[in-house]
Amino acid sequence: MNIAQYLDSTYLKTPSQSGISEKETLIIVRQLAQEAIDNGIFAVMIRPVYVAEIRKYIQERNSPVVLGTVIGFHEGTYSLKEKLAEASKAVEEGADELDFVINYSEYLKGNLEYVKEEFLKCTQLCIQNQKVAKWIIETAALTDNQIGDLTKHISEWAEENFAENDLSKIFVKSSTGFYETKEGKPNGATFEGIKIMLENAGKLPVKAAGGVRTPEDAEKMINLGVKRIGTSSALALIKKKSSSESY
Repeated sequence: MNIAQYLDSTYLKTPSQSGISEKETLIIVRQLAQEAIDNGIFAVMIRPVYVAEIRKYIQERNSPVVLGTVIGFHEGTYSLKEKLAEASKAVEEGADELDFVINYSEYLKGNLEYVKEEFLKCTQLCIQNQKVAKWIIETAALTDNQIGDLTKHISEWAEENFAENDLSKIFVKSSTGFYETKEGKPNGATFEGIKIMLENAGKLPVKAAGGVRTPEDAEKMINLGVKRIGTSSALALIKKKSSSESY
């Protein structure tokens, strides 16, 4: 199995989170892009501040590597206006795919209309600009029933409001990798959570993010039906090695 074609190679730590400088972070992000170019990895996923630089880097090397970024990351509590502004800038600067953190806090409060409006307007921005929208539901913050319910709502909103041939560009994604769990609970994708998402995603593709640390786990996720895997260990996975990275 060619795992590389399923991978979003990810680096989302800010300089303050990693304890290094902005310049050192940019070096890491460039290295991430070069690894993807050299090894046939499908996409790189980086913070919005680096999109313009990495778009230029990829274009200069005539590479087909897809460039993705995150919106409303990582808490998801940005206002709709803020998410639209961040997404618009990312589109202008050359992002191909935008991974939005859905406002799961509002979902947990029962404010479905707010979440629906956010989903529709941000997804519309992506579809109008021929971009892919991925919606992170943060499974570690949800019960199994909530994972299924929120995934199903996203699927229904998508199928009711977007054309059939656009649905493949609207993903449901498991995790940010930054959610702080208690008592050792996984904060990324689990096989159980992904199965629930797949059962409720309808015609939408599913992305498993975080926690996929071995080639065997990656292949199992793919065999379950996920179309993409977000990981900070892409190179290790395609070289058939395990990783101790948390994402």
